[in-house]
Amino acid sequence: MSQQTLAVLDFGSQYTQVIARRIRECQVYSRIYPYSVTAAQLKKDGVCGIILSGGPSSVLAKNAPLPDKKLFKLGVPVLGICYGVQLMGKLLGGEVARSERREYGRGAMTVKKKGALLKGLPKKLQVWNSHGDKLTKIPAGFEVIAYTENSENSVIADEKRGFYGIQFHPEVHHSERGVEILQNFLFGVCKCKADWKMANYIEEATQLIRDQVGNKRVILGLSGGVDSSVAAALIHRAIGDQLTCVFVDNGLLRLKERERVEQVFRDHFHVDLRVIKAGNRFLSALKGVTDPERKRKIIGKVFIDVFEDAVKSIGEVDFLAQGTLYPDVIESVAIDGNPAALIKSHHNVGGLPKRMRMKLLEPLRELFKDEVRRLGEELGLPKEMIWRHPFPGPGLGVRVMGEIKRKYLTILKQADAVLLDEMKRTGHYEKVWQAFCVFLPVKTVGVMGDERTYDYVVALRIVESQDAMTADWAHIPHNVLGVISNRIINEVEGVNRVVLDISSKPPSTIEWE
Repeated sequence: MSQQTLAVLDFGSQYTQVIARRIRECQVYSRIYPYSVTAAQLKKDGVCGIILSGGPSSVLAKNAPLPDKKLFKLGVPVLGICYGVQLMGKLLGGEVARSERREYGRGAMTVKKKGALLKGLPKKLQVWNSHGDKLTKIPAGFEVIAYTENSENSVIADEKRGFYGIQFHPEVHHSERGVEILQNFLFGVCKCKADWKMANYIEEATQLIRDQVGNKRVILGLSGGVDSSVAAALIHRAIGDQLTCVFVDNGLLRLKERERVEQVFRDHFHVDLRVIKAGNRFLSALKGVTDPERKRKIIGKVFIDVFEDAVKSIGEVDFLAQGTLYPDVIESVAIDGNPAALIKSHHNVGGLPKRMRMKLLEPLRELFKDEVRRLGEELGLPKEMIWRHPFPGPGLGVRVMGEIKRKYLTILKQADAVLLDEMKRTGHYEKVWQAFCVFLPVKTVGVMGDERTYDYVVALRIVESQDAMTADWAHIPHNVLGVISNRIINEVEGVNRVVLDISSKPPSTIEWE
């Protein structure tokens, strides 16, 4: 790495990527390593500090994931978070036991001694806990510098060696002034420099792409969304004409999506763009299927099959590029022997069938959506493209509940177009993370022009989020919602009722399927 690197060892926490993101927000480059990485590798990479993430396992379990103990002898500061502090306790001579009462959610922390880690913080803080184990005896050389009502050793410190342990999660928004704790570790303890910028990432990623690809050919599935567009621009910057972009019209796209993509990319990118009209192929494979996971799997499989056909028509291709992001990975992938809970599968995560004989190229795999947008700005992409709301890989296939029918898709496309039009017209589009319609195959009674109707229901899903890991429903003004509802019912044939989804993530997901 050209700049200082803060290593985050991943023990399976769904907050691992959030830790890495918070560090980057402090303009320090962070890199996530598997928990099994050797101390020798960390030393070779010249890391300036190490964070041990949380995780779903218990250090008391027989097969608990353990790091290379030699990392504590590298002479660099180490911060253990949640499971990480329990690991430090166990590996450095302390003791861990099951808590009499698990500590989840908000907690009140009292600071006993500030030291380098808690410098500048008040005596009382609200923090976010998620643990069932706790330290009952701290290792030699450590002292307790903060506690909560359920954990007398909430924060421990060995100032001499630069070792710290935190029982709560400072990286989440719910922990009051948690970012300041991370900043204290980065700048006060590790002596990191705030010198990482997105321009650095472009330079590094460009070189990595060139090194990985060499003189080989790359094919990329271009959807017109933020992720694939930025991936295309970055890869094209690195290897130019070695990239071929393929746009698959799977019949599950938004209204006039294909036309917009063709116009923008042929004019802006000047790359080899192949358009494949495969709607019939996808819809035939999905006929009669209602289970969400089956739909995702089928769409992913047909997508791969279509790409196989595209590869045959293009010639020899060695790499398939995808716009996979961190949230895709964390919701889908399990680390060795310590799986994070599977929430849903993503069709663009998890590799390719062996018969394709292509390697994956995922230049955005370590970025969050907001970072991808900043990357797009650095690459000079149009604003409309960069600020486009996230769109799922399976498209409208996961926004039509139950079986997918052409009639349902037609209704959903038209309703969604109305919603987006009004969101943009009223200035709310760029204020929210995502806004879309969901088609419900449920008929309800209505009245139009003094006549009884029996038509379908459309749900509005409008959420605020920073990274899609958590989300809350957006409080759009009632008058705006009223116009959206009236327009959909009046302009979209087959709809007589519009409802609003006011669920948060968790416990719900952003997409309905």
